[in-house]
Amino acid sequence: MTFSLIAREPETGHLGIAVASRFFAVGAVIPFITPAGAIATQALVNPLWGIEGNKLLASGARPQAVLSQLQDRDEGHRQRQVHVMAKDGTNAAYTGAECIEWAGHKAEDNLSVAGNMLAGPQVLEAMLASYHDNADKDFAERILCAMEAAEAAGGDKRGRQSASLTIHRGEDFPWIDLRCDDHADPLIEIRRLLDVASERYLHFTEMMGSSARFSGHADRSKIDAAIAAAAKKREAENKPPASQAYDRPQN
Repeated sequence: MTFSLIAREPETGHLGIAVASRFFAVGAVIPFITPAGAIATQALVNPLWGIEGNKLLASGARPQAVLSQLQDRDEGHRQRQVHVMAKDGTNAAYTGAECIEWAGHKAEDNLSVAGNMLAGPQVLEAMLASYHDNADKDFAERILCAMEAAEAAGGDKRGRQSASLTIHRGEDFPWIDLRCDDHADPLIEIRRLLDVASERYLHFTEMMGSSARFSGHADRSKIDAAIAAAAKKREAENKPPASQAYDRPQN
């Protein structure tokens, strides 16, 4: 009922997961990222694979060992589909024998795709091809293009409902975490939200605290300058604001 992509950007070590499904709020239960790695747990989803799996990665376990241990603990593992990526880009995947067709996974260094209840294997092939074809794009855009290609190839054979895009930059908190829980075209909505984030939010994230610098950067003038430059660029491109925010009239 779901297709997902886990990727690592080799130049930065950033980790990302994108998910789409004809199921409500997939972003709430499928993607799990920590500084140790990234896990997508789907099909008859058991979120504990994501939680416990990342604990195992943090302890030094390799992705295949993580899957083996979780399979041994879960009586329902034949109905699970999970892929795991360590922070170094090595990965492993498991598609249970009782996952609903079409179901499968494909993986290579720094990239893993998996899905169940899909229109066919072409969905995963389209994801892989698009990700490679868009190597010149930034990480978030590259991931989103791959998901859109998967949807164009048939996606979840039942239809569309929700999607999410999560990227971590080595911290316990996400750099960006976008969710669309109930929508006729959720990937289109994720794209709009990413556009909204580029207007202000992503500039703000550059000032946040980090494990290397707890206080972050408190000079708001840098944020304001970046936001103003982004607004000027949108105006020059004749692009209206993407946000649907309402500004309350001020007296």
